[in-house]
Amino acid sequence: MGLDLKDKWIWDFWFAKDGEDYHMFYLQADRALGDPELRHWNVSVGHAASRDLRHWTPLPDALAPSPAPPSPVDEPADSLTTWTGSVIRAGGRWLMYYTGTRRSEKGLIQRVCLATSDDLVHWHKQPEPVLETDPRWYDTLNLEHWHDQSWRDPWVFKDAERDLYHMLLTCRVNSGEPDGRGAVGYASSTDLVHWHAGPPLLAPGWYGEMEVPQIACIGGRHYLFCSVSVKYHSRAHLADGVTPLTGLKYFPGGGPLGPFHTKGAGFLGADARGSLYAGRVIQGPDGGWYLMAFRNLDEEGRFVGGVSDPLPIVQGPDGQLALASAEGGL
Repeated sequence: MGLDLKDKWIWDFWFAKDGEDYHMFYLQADRALGDPELRHWNVSVGHAASRDLRHWTPLPDALAPSPAPPSPVDEPADSLTTWTGSVIRAGGRWLMYYTGTRRSEKGLIQRVCLATSDDLVHWHKQPEPVLETDPRWYDTLNLEHWHDQSWRDPWVFKDAERDLYHMLLTCRVNSGEPDGRGAVGYASSTDLVHWHAGPPLLAPGWYGEMEVPQIACIGGRHYLFCSVSVKYHSRAHLADGVTPLTGLKYFPGGGPLGPFHTKGAGFLGADARGSLYAGRVIQGPDGGWYLMAFRNLDEEGRFVGGVSDPLPIVQGPDGQLALASAEGGL
């Protein structure tokens, strides 16, 4: 059944679990825009809830870009866009980290912003961004190399053994061939407010972008997930004879922070067309693991804009992941 809205396109999304309820936050834009490419610059964050990951009840929208003041001096970090993020619960409240861009910068520079909530419905933005690109490891804006300063899709999780929080980011490293600088960036915090960037968790030189990162432990094995596209496979990677695909890529790891390995890497629900994108893996109410992604392009190459049903994941004895051949679970 998934989630489709008659009047809005839906694309990237993220989850929060509250008791038996799954909350999905998603990027949305009015279909009345006509051109789906305009959705990125006319975006807000929608919200829906479900008990089974299949039947969704829309709730009030969560976030929208902040009004831009007359002077850029006081411009909020999200005056143009509120893009992809994640939600975590700590100390009795919910924190949403999301990607903001400024109108005065034409959306070219991305920053991590923060909003908080007591009930997952009413959100209050913090006045300043909590994390910006660190040039010690990561590319800043250079339009000769890339079309933006990538520093987005923050995904936050708690360290199981320490009073420490980890953040993954879509970013680009500051060395190597420009078409292969896509990486999964890293930052840490002890209080969820003050964040400190560190070296990337993975920068294989394979892609220009490695979007919407996530880490999950499935069957006792850790995996790093990210979304990649045919368009942004590097020349060096293609020279190795790989078949370029668009969809969810996974890399096996030795623990929740890796090291993550290119050997044994694979895809889930990927194809050459890009039918599904920005996939998330999530554990369902039955304890099984599922892939959910937004419906990207149809057979005619037209943008669809809706969230898929959960697709069951199976794990082989060697740790390889695949989608079940037939629907099941839940």
